[in-house]
Amino acid sequence: MVVNLRLSTSSQLIKYLMFIFNLIFVITGIILLSIGSVIHGVYHDYQHFLDDRFFSVPSLLIAIGSIIFFIAFFGCCGAIKENYCMIVTFATLMVLVFILELSAGISGYVLRNDATEVLSDKMKKSMEGYKKTNEEIYVIWDQIQRDFECCGTDKPEDWLTELKNQSNPDSLPMSCCRTQGGQVGSINCTIKMQYPDRFTKGCLTVLADFVKGHAVQLGGAGIGIAFMQALGIWFSVYLARSIKRNYDNM
Repeated sequence: MVVNLRLSTSSQLIKYLMFIFNLIFVITGIILLSIGSVIHGVYHDYQHFLDDRFFSVPSLLIAIGSIIFFIAFFGCCGAIKENYCMIVTFATLMVLVFILELSAGISGYVLRNDATEVLSDKMKKSMEGYKKTNEEIYVIWDQIQRDFECCGTDKPEDWLTELKNQSNPDSLPMSCCRTQGGQVGSINCTIKMQYPDRFTKGCLTVLADFVKGHAVQLGGAGIGIAFMQALGIWFSVYLARSIKRNYDNM
């Protein structure tokens, strides 16, 4: 009798801990949704310089966050009703979410290593669009150069090769200089201007650091929350075994 009482008490404790965990589980879903949405929006501003891989990870976190709300239903109902099938379903879905979150986390760190190479190729190709007066490329390049206070891909001299302005071979995009006036994309800035009136660093390094920082956030969120949810898997497996043992003893 003493043994059965202890088992019953421990099972009840796990039951309520699992219910509390599911509330935390829902909060982690909100966190994943928020992080995925914010970083997806940030990456969207620089979509001309990134490939689809950089959007897949935040999109995966958004999908996982949405799925979590559905999974939490099985966990809460299964714990309250002590329903073996619902708890087993919850544990199985939790394992799948765990694997997806680990995948998202690892992918985030992999993207961090690929960021510089991808950005370098895309940025150099897009500079040709600036020369051809592509309005969309005008806007994105001017935005980056003003926001990050940089000029060109690797260095300001990159623009001299791309633009090849015959009337003024020293011309740079206006966004390479702090000087006010002129329209977006106009060429009123020159390589001869000195710092701080002209930005001297290339945009590749600063933009790569920016993208890498967000990739690390994605990786950290995916892996960190995945291991925290491993505790929920243990709760559900323990409770399921306790319920099954009680059924077998009836």
